[in-house]
Amino acid sequence: MRRTSLALFLAMSLGLTACHHKPKGGPPPAAPAPPPAVPAAPPPAPPPATPGAPIVDDYERLRQTASDEIEKMGLLADIHFDYDKAELRDGDRQILARNAETLKKFDFLKITVEGHCDERGSVEYNLALGERRTKAAHDYLASLGVAPDRMKTVSYGKEVPICQDSTEECWARNRRDHFAVTGKTRGR
Repeated sequence: MRRTSLALFLAMSLGLTACHHKPKGGPPPAAPAPPPAVPAAPPPAPPPATPGAPIVDDYERLRQTASDEIEKMGLLADIHFDYDKAELRDGDRQILARNAETLKKFDFLKITVEGHCDERGSVEYNLALGERRTKAAHDYLASLGVAPDRMKTVSYGKEVPICQDSTEECWARNRRDHFAVTGKTRGR
């Protein structure tokens, strides 16, 4: 029992001395001078690609960059419609042909055809009209060789105008289909 008590006493004494702090008496020691600045070495070059090694990360980054640039550069132009109509005009067919060429060139992109109307008419009527307009563009792009499963359609009716004025010029700008890049196809 005495040995156990002695061992316990020694263990506690060691523990308490380990917790002992120096009193705060004098000024803190001076910080060592910083070493002279040495120019940073350039990062090492990435290891050379192993023949046959997958470059999936680079390919995915390239696809995302292409998708972003297509959107920024406006390579998918909007088309416009006459008042209360969903029929494609000749000039808009030409725009859709250019859009189809872009989509065939970048065959990994998915788009959403967004239908818009001007402010005249009821919400329900304009949603239906916007849907007819997106279907017209979707079907025409499909006839030009764009895979239908790469395109979705949505009608916003009169809810998302790009111009707020109540003028014929403004209404004409709002009667449109917009082509938004919304994703990439799998496995490509």
